[in-house]
Amino acid sequence: MAQASGMDPLVDMEDERPKWDNKLQYLLSCIGFAVGLGNIWRFPYLCQTYGGGAFLIPYFIALVFEGIPLFYIELAIGQRLRRGSIGVWRTISPYLGGLGLGCFSVSFLISLYYNTVLLWVLWFFLNSFQYPLPWSTCPLDLNRTGFVQECQSSGTVSYFWYRQTLNITPDINNTGTIQWKLFLCLVACWATVYLCIIRGIESTGKAIYFTALFPYVVLTIFLVRGLTLPGATEGLTYLFTPNMKFLQNPRVWLDAATQIFFSLSLAFGGHIAFASYNPPRNNCEKDAVTIALVNSMTSVYASITIFSIMGFKATNDYWRCLDRNILSLTNEFDFPELSISRDEYPEVLMYLNATQADRLAQLPLKTCHLEDFLDKPIWKQSSGAHVAREGWARLTSRGWETPMAPGMVCLVCFLSAICFTLQSGSYWLEIFDSFAASLNLIIFAFLEVVGVIYVYGMKRNIFPQERRSSTQAGCRSPVYSCPSCPHCGSHQLLWLIYCTSTDRGGRIHIRKVV
Repeated sequence: MAQASGMDPLVDMEDERPKWDNKLQYLLSCIGFAVGLGNIWRFPYLCQTYGGGAFLIPYFIALVFEGIPLFYIELAIGQRLRRGSIGVWRTISPYLGGLGLGCFSVSFLISLYYNTVLLWVLWFFLNSFQYPLPWSTCPLDLNRTGFVQECQSSGTVSYFWYRQTLNITPDINNTGTIQWKLFLCLVACWATVYLCIIRGIESTGKAIYFTALFPYVVLTIFLVRGLTLPGATEGLTYLFTPNMKFLQNPRVWLDAATQIFFSLSLAFGGHIAFASYNPPRNNCEKDAVTIALVNSMTSVYASITIFSIMGFKATNDYWRCLDRNILSLTNEFDFPELSISRDEYPEVLMYLNATQADRLAQLPLKTCHLEDFLDKPIWKQSSGAHVAREGWARLTSRGWETPMAPGMVCLVCFLSAICFTLQSGSYWLEIFDSFAASLNLIIFAFLEVVGVIYVYGMKRNIFPQERRSSTQAGCRSPVYSCPSCPHCGSHQLLWLIYCTSTDRGGRIHIRKVV
């Protein structure tokens, strides 16, 4: 493919383009953009699905050979061309403008249903101030003579979720009505997004100190609490004990490679927009490695928290299973109450099986193994849920300084997301989650690599070299070579647009080398 023609677009945008207040603000923005439910939700789910620690092996291999290189390309091209996602690809080639629009469209769709997850979180947060917690016990039935049968059979948490929160319909064909409590939470969530982006990078940069660091505070609180619960050790053992037979399944490697996209938020265009506010000679290679490692370590850290709590839940379920069986044995064989402990149950069961096999076979005893409860998923996979700013990173580009533009976009997104507050909203979220991002992100990432290598051209260097002195006279923005430049020298090839020289009279001559 032909190399893009004409002079490189990086000319005098440095004075016009907004900049981050400091390097920490930029790093926290990228970390906050990358770290999200993909780390806290999907990564632990995949670890549980594919043999605990065994999934870590293909994940880190994919991180090194797929994630970091793609991440580096996005940071470099955004920093080099100093434009948002749509502007970058249009600058490289008019034929690639659709790539930027595609990334924008995916971010838009994901932002709709991700904020739905946040409104659910807000709803649970508001209800957590009650005592007792509304999901701790089943409500009374209409006669107030007992508890609701559906709650007793499904569990208090599930009943509160499906009946009192979602009030879910039997299927998607039955739309249902708007749940006004969820509608008001949706208003609050989008109002918060608007306040964060109202003044572009200025307001986003200030908000990032809280939005990027607060999740780590919450994770740490949950981790400390989780490690004190019974069964936490069993959960962590399950996480870090690899079942190597899973590595023979190609699906494991495919999911590990796909998880990198969701974990680092690649091909969304957000990192391109964030990097465009950096100085052109910022060391984006170091940034790419640093952010990628922090993101992956966050996934592991979140998994430790999740699996400690999962071990507690599995242990409780295991104990309840034993208690039900012990109660059945006590009633059938007239044992004194509390005469059989959980530890003694296996021995009593073996004795009765040898002496009273017929009577024992008639009892509705369940098979109780802790490993079975650890294997049982306690959450559902989510492939597309990411960070709160995925649809909003490019709103901080030039032309969005006034509150009106982001306000209109937030209003459009809010109106589009009302469907998730219907009684059938959970089904619509499942559709968005399954089809909005997965394959699209892989295609867009592939097109990004093709666009950088074969259209923009690797010879037009986009990767800054920090070893080069920035004080050398005559060196402007990096693109073409100037072997005869007297000030830069031959080692600065591929880094010049203009070369300067001074005659005997002290006059400066500027020579264009494109």
